[in-house]
Amino acid sequence: MSLVLEIFKEITSIPRCSGTHNEFIDYVKNYASKYDYECLVDDVNNILCKKKNSNSKICLQSHYDIVCLIDNTIPKIVEKDGYFMAENSTLGADNGIGCSYMLALMAQNKDLEYLFTADEEIGLIGANDINLEIKSHFMLNLDSEEEGEICIGCAGGVDILAKHTSHKLVANTQNLKLYEITIAKLRGGHSGVNIHENIPNALKLIAKSIKECDGKLLDLNGGERINSIPANAKAIIASKKAPISTHENMSIKEVAEIPQHFNLYSDEIIDFLYDFENGVIEFNNELDVVETSINLAIVKTNINEIEIKLSARSMDNDKLNSIKESTCNQLKKQNFEVQTKGKYPAWKPDKNEFTQRVFEIYKKHNPNAELRAIHAGLECAIFKEKFPHLKVASIGPNIYNPHSYNERVSIKSVENLFEIVKEIIS
Repeated sequence: MSLVLEIFKEITSIPRCSGTHNEFIDYVKNYASKYDYECLVDDVNNILCKKKNSNSKICLQSHYDIVCLIDNTIPKIVEKDGYFMAENSTLGADNGIGCSYMLALMAQNKDLEYLFTADEEIGLIGANDINLEIKSHFMLNLDSEEEGEICIGCAGGVDILAKHTSHKLVANTQNLKLYEITIAKLRGGHSGVNIHENIPNALKLIAKSIKECDGKLLDLNGGERINSIPANAKAIIASKKAPISTHENMSIKEVAEIPQHFNLYSDEIIDFLYDFENGVIEFNNELDVVETSINLAIVKTNINEIEIKLSARSMDNDKLNSIKESTCNQLKKQNFEVQTKGKYPAWKPDKNEFTQRVFEIYKKHNPNAELRAIHAGLECAIFKEKFPHLKVASIGPNIYNPHSYNERVSIKSVENLFEIVKEIIS
């Protein structure tokens, strides 16, 4: 097995869920020392490795955190039919493979800048707050997920967080029955690159079931991460009539004990979830990519409130602002408290001498290679703003269904792409 794959197996055993840093930082520090690299860490846990008196022309960049649908998960790798996948978790090939390329090249003593960024999956935090100097003229980001694709542009994004505190204790004078509605193990997926695939959204399905039986909401929890299409949800409702299943993975159970009083949340919550236009808002035919989208990602019942999290994306910064404002206004009309966070800009497609050279090299290995823009957030947009001298391109191997239990990476594709990376840096 190649060095890249061996390294990937090794780092997969290190805790790397977003927000977890120390063990991987210690690993990279020891690794860098072994191969005579300096290792710098800033106050937001980004890591930069380089040779003393480096003459690097290219900075290789990957984020080291992974999406964990269950907190503190360490993936257990399974190899099957030419793929790596994981047992009952995400794999972390996004972006563990990129990190593995970089570590393998450090072992080959290549004079490059190696930037490992933190907490990309929870708002591109490391990239946004980086306090390290990049001196190279070119950056090759290794966070793309389709072989043959050279990314030269990406969507910007913003997270929308809403809370509804309207609830009251109501006497059960209408003899309403209690029902538990559960939907589980839907496909899920990345809320950017998979958003156009009409993947069922667990929260939209459960809201439909509640709305159509005139259910009153007592409790609702669903969704896994703000950048994932929700695969699981569970609700407790009170209703005169039994709810009807809206998906084969949904189960509905009548609760035997009927209380005399209910603590009910406002109907406005289910009205919003039911009416909300989720998914692709606009398609860009010129770029052959989704232009604008929004994903209903998480609903959580706390002690005295219900919290909703959404993730909006667009290839155009003005359109990103527009969907943010329209969604916030819609929420406010239904008496939600609203705030936004985690905004990052769109990376306007940029063809230059570096992207052209990457394209020419890639075409030698893959005649079908093409320059593309993707409907997902890449840190490239931030680095273009922070380091105007950089020319940037992004490539990666075939990674399927990232941010889901079905994530898998093609072993052959990992090896193919490493040959291309080596030729680019040479």
